[in-house]
Amino acid sequence: MPQLALGKQFFESGEYDELPPVARKNIRIAMEKFRNFTSGELKADRGLNFKPPQGRRSRNIFTFKVDNFYRGVVLAPEKGDSYLLLKVMAHDPAYDWANKQDAGVNRLTGAVEIWDADGLERLTPDLEERAAPTAPEQRLFAQVSDGDLATLGIDDRVLRAARTVVDSDQLATLVPFLPEDQCEVLQYLAAQFSVEEIWREVVAHRPVGAVKNDLDTAIRNTPTRVKLVSGLDELEEILSQPFASWRTFLHPAQRKVAYKASYPGSYQVTGGPGTGKTVVAMHRIRHLLSYLRPDERVLLTTFTNTLASALRAGIGQLVEDPARLDRLDVTTVNTQASEVLTEAAAGTKPSYVNDSQELERWRDLVARLDLPWTAEFLAQEYRHVVLAQRLDNLEDYRTATRRGRGHPLNDGQRARVWEAVTAFTDEMTADGVRTQLQACDEAARILEEKGPRYRHVVVDEAQDLHPAQWRLLRALVAPRPDDLFIAGDPHQRIYDARVSLKTLGVNVVGRSQRLRRNYRSTQQILTWASPLLAGEKVEALADGGTESLAGYRSALQGPRPTTHAADETGGELDALVDRVREWIDAGIEPASIAVAARFNWVAKKAVNALTGAGIDARALRTAGEKESGVRVGTMHSLKGLEFRCVAAIGVNDGALPFTKAVTPEEVDPLQHRTDLIAERCLLFVACTRARDHLYVSWTGKPSPFLAEAGIA
Repeated sequence: MPQLALGKQFFESGEYDELPPVARKNIRIAMEKFRNFTSGELKADRGLNFKPPQGRRSRNIFTFKVDNFYRGVVLAPEKGDSYLLLKVMAHDPAYDWANKQDAGVNRLTGAVEIWDADGLERLTPDLEERAAPTAPEQRLFAQVSDGDLATLGIDDRVLRAARTVVDSDQLATLVPFLPEDQCEVLQYLAAQFSVEEIWREVVAHRPVGAVKNDLDTAIRNTPTRVKLVSGLDELEEILSQPFASWRTFLHPAQRKVAYKASYPGSYQVTGGPGTGKTVVAMHRIRHLLSYLRPDERVLLTTFTNTLASALRAGIGQLVEDPARLDRLDVTTVNTQASEVLTEAAAGTKPSYVNDSQELERWRDLVARLDLPWTAEFLAQEYRHVVLAQRLDNLEDYRTATRRGRGHPLNDGQRARVWEAVTAFTDEMTADGVRTQLQACDEAARILEEKGPRYRHVVVDEAQDLHPAQWRLLRALVAPRPDDLFIAGDPHQRIYDARVSLKTLGVNVVGRSQRLRRNYRSTQQILTWASPLLAGEKVEALADGGTESLAGYRSALQGPRPTTHAADETGGELDALVDRVREWIDAGIEPASIAVAARFNWVAKKAVNALTGAGIDARALRTAGEKESGVRVGTMHSLKGLEFRCVAAIGVNDGALPFTKAVTPEEVDPLQHRTDLIAERCLLFVACTRARDHLYVSWTGKPSPFLAEAGIA
């Protein structure tokens, strides 16, 4: 019986998502027939019309009939029963695509490789002609010998093309035609990684043992790009999920991290947007649940309730046994704090003040105590020094370091600040209210006395957590092997959180992995968005140092992002309606489209404009997972999510950066700079939520971030 497998090509172009429902139904019917034949019967069956396309480059490429309009393209080994479905396309395009492809086995990784041989052969002479005026020693890979390239798995057909590449722009034009493993090697080299580093990052993850040069074995040994389907139930589950490639496939480096049997302590995964940190975390949970004892539980925390709901649904698709999911909790850190406090208060839920209410209390104290500082300065001092370091008395505050604070305080000034802090906390207690961070600190103290609640804690979006939240996470799980698994990206830090994990009892020294390959957005989107952070030193996720986007890349290709400048808000909204309608008319599901705005009132205007034009749209925070309609929300609410198309609107001067979100430079120059970086990161996060299409618009003067990046 043929063993059916799905290739990554089947998902990543978005073509499957755009197929009409009747075509998707016929794919399932055809594939059910497919599994009921032996290999010999399959090739002889007239109903499936399984046959090689005329003019094919690979003798292992076949097509079969889905219905009268669509055909499937399959890689079929000469020996063995592992059949790989690559594409489902309209009749003529399917034959055209199939005839251009070639297939083989990478001699180092043992992985099956599919590449556009026709495109590579046509492009290489053109690249050679364009490279002729450039001396060989000035070309992109001049410093890497043929022997080193061969060591990294580059074969002769790719070597010829690689030797013509002058710069990274030319490499980008070549990427869509290359075998994936070899493409990744060249991208690493272009990012100035050494041969030794690339060996560790890419080649060393190859299967153990000798590489066999047969496609049947290669298909089974390529879990990063091939999903073997055990039966029709699993096939139905995979095909019912749009935009599902990221859930199914892991790069070897990701798989090695996610499914390592055990870590001696905490482990950290970092990487730019779309590099699969959250996916790795979800697979890690799948692994942890597989050997959990009956009395143990796992917690997954993330930053927003919207993201928690999305992660809960995603894990539900990964974990085969529903009973195991009953032992998994998916919540925000703040929700965990509320649960601990409610339990400690015999069921009475805590009451909170929001940021605006907290700031009003500080303003009242400034006036009442005749203090020489602003309310914003005192609120930040309390958050970033007092709460961050858990300072309980004036003596501790007097000797505390104030890292990251740009306004010095002498001993007398610290005493006056502490007077305000004492008044603030006493009045909050008297009124029976807390800030969210106070609640986290209080919950951590309770658990430090009572003991942990979980066997494993997996932390997503770790870059935005405050030390008080980290203390709670530390208290939720006992220090032991596999206690904390941490995923985050400092380039997506949209809240000011300075953390030293080691001082909080979380040690990840020697246990970390940085991911550099983007699996979500096209290279065009990354190239467009990266200058928004260019030149900024972004503080690492934990314990000092900085991180950059060096080596951050994507093998996906697509259209360049577009922008629109409007004279007034109505014109910007009209242009938004036109763009969203274009996407929907092109076959993109409305639920795969998101509109992001800096402010909630702008998001509401966008919903009204879209619905008024007859386009189904709804607020992101209230939209159910299976509801239709374009998702509209703030840039903050899109954090951690992803969509095929994203429209970022209202990217005006005054909105990004938002004046009220940035500390004046004269108040605190260090905090001023930190706040500006957070605003840059917010725009960067919104733009990198897009997989295929990004559209950015503004009214009047564009954001200076766009101007500085050369975008507007």
